[in-house]
Amino acid sequence: MIKVTELSRLYGGLRAVDDVTFSARPGRVTGFLGPNGAGKSTTMRVMVGLTPPSAGQATVLGRRYADLPNPGLEVGVLLDASAQHAGRTGRETLRIAARTMGLPLSRVDEMLDTVSLTETEAGRRVRHYSLGMRQRLGIATALIGDPEVLILDEPANGLDPAGIRWMRELLRGFANRGGTVLLSSHLLHEIEVIADDLVVIGNGRIVAQGTKDELLASAGTIVRAGAVADLGSALAASGIKVVPMGDDGFRADADPDEVGKAAHAAGVPLRELRTADGAGLEEMFLELTADTSREGAAA
Repeated sequence: MIKVTELSRLYGGLRAVDDVTFSARPGRVTGFLGPNGAGKSTTMRVMVGLTPPSAGQATVLGRRYADLPNPGLEVGVLLDASAQHAGRTGRETLRIAARTMGLPLSRVDEMLDTVSLTETEAGRRVRHYSLGMRQRLGIATALIGDPEVLILDEPANGLDPAGIRWMRELLRGFANRGGTVLLSSHLLHEIEVIADDLVVIGNGRIVAQGTKDELLASAGTIVRAGAVADLGSALAASGIKVVPMGDDGFRADADPDEVGKAAHAAGVPLRELRTADGAGLEEMFLELTADTSREGAAA
């Protein structure tokens, strides 16, 4: 398990992470979401000992990362695929990782096969890799020690659709075997597909967390009608709060049964009535972080 408790990190007068508490559990993929500058990367850097916390703590498997005797055997980390040594080949990168962790060099070929880097690609200098190839190499390095936990920051950057599907299946399989995955990504659809739990951060503070199903179910109900003004009046009369959606509908803060009854009582025929979870993670994310995103702040 990953456990973050009352974690804060200050840079001068800037509070990049502010009293953050959450956990990522074994056998599950936890999506870590937030706008640029929200504090995701800082939190992850604290988790793996690259940045000291100003207050609070982060533990992996019950210990601080710095206290793990051979961290790569317990925690696989990929924070920046572009930070790999450009002058080494892919194979050299993995050989160094294997030797550092005391692993047999046979693990190198196993990992190259796992991430689908060919013999020719493994012999190239990393400077000649595409971003997608660097991501694959970074994931291979994270997995080489057969860890129990993966901490990955934007691992899908640069991957094509086939690569994204491959990564999704890889991480899902890792979690299904009992591993813990903490995954940061701006590709909300991919998080929606793979994640079991969600943690949403904005301006350094947690703004929502829970299972994916719980958070999406709390999004309310989508309702549309030809007589949209009459529908709005009917819902308001029933005490149901709404947010306009397009020219013919609303997202209502009530379950579909309650919305349907209000429309029926007012004699308003409906074109659409469904839970808003089908609207997806993007709407929920944008609403939760509207006041903390760069675009929202500019507006």
